[in-house]
Amino acid sequence: MRDPFKGHRSPREVILLAVRWYCRFPLSYQDVADLLAERGITVDRATVFRWVQKFGPEIAKRAHAHRGWRGLNWHEDETYIQVGGKWRYLWRAVDQKGQFIDFRLTARRDTKAARAFLKQAIEGVRLYRPVSICTDKATEYRKVIRDLNHCYDPHFDSITHSDRKWRNNRIESDHAALKRLFGSRQSFRSLRSAKATILAVETIRTIKNGHVSNKATGVRGEIDFVRALFDKAA
Repeated sequence: MRDPFKGHRSPREVILLAVRWYCRFPLSYQDVADLLAERGITVDRATVFRWVQKFGPEIAKRAHAHRGWRGLNWHEDETYIQVGGKWRYLWRAVDQKGQFIDFRLTARRDTKAARAFLKQAIEGVRLYRPVSICTDKATEYRKVIRDLNHCYDPHFDSITHSDRKWRNNRIESDHAALKRLFGSRQSFRSLRSAKATILAVETIRTIKNGHVSNKATGVRGEIDFVRALFDKAA
């Protein structure tokens, strides 16, 4: 496997530390640079940004094979974030245990966007489909789930749909937890940087919450898990 750290002057331990800090805590790029400076490591915030953009998705790619089995009962909802000064919709899904499934950023909140997200999420888990999806009362969900059922099996509703608001508190509270983590980072400059950052943050949250295999408990377990993902890169 290629060495993603090749050409970087900073040691991989420093780079992974900076990326994990940024994704795990509500810190700005300058905050991370300042914390490193307290440890005698001088980098600027632009460097931290580049590390997050490059190594955040790399951590996500390597950690994907370690993700645990996702449940069959999904909770799906959309929230919104600012990208390039415009409001964009962030579609997210978790299972009944709160395990992250997938996300998608779109410019609109309509049937086309809902269909694209659900197909992406189902294709992402590969080996199975959910048996139920809980959403809010937006009309596009009902049509999309009905169309998906017709596509998979015209004679059987393999995915049941629930739109009782109180049942979707799990994903709504997870939205809130994610936004608290973003802190003042609610706005992104571009879709590309937004997607890379959200992917990195969701992955570190997944690791922190223990929704991966071969991870010991506590912060030490998180550090060792992320480090082990790159052992073959040395």
